[in-house]
Amino acid sequence: MEEGLLQRQVISERKKRRLVFYTVFIIALLYIFVNLIGDNGLPRYLELKDKKKRLEKEIVTLLDENKRLKAQIEALKSDPFYIEKQAREDFGLAGPDEYIFEYER
Repeated sequence: MEEGLLQRQVISERKKRRLVFYTVFIIALLYIFVNLIGDNGLPRYLELKDKKKRLEKEIVTLLDENKRLKAQIEALKSDPFYIEKQAREDFGLAGPDEYIFEYER
């Protein structure tokens, strides 16, 4: 008789442990799910990831423009032919015996 009682107690303890384990497991899953779906979860992560890509592209574009402008500054400081070309294009200047024709677009 005691053997049957002991076996029932063991089975009862196993059921209680399983119940506690599954309860903790489900609560943990719910916590993770709520954090993924919440305001600072997965949607926010994806939004920030997209923003990071856009900013990285903008940085590359600005670095390229910066290099181009530095090269232009160096050319303006040292290259007389470039200075003349820029003066002609930007200010409509002409050399001696030259005529400027402007067309409307």
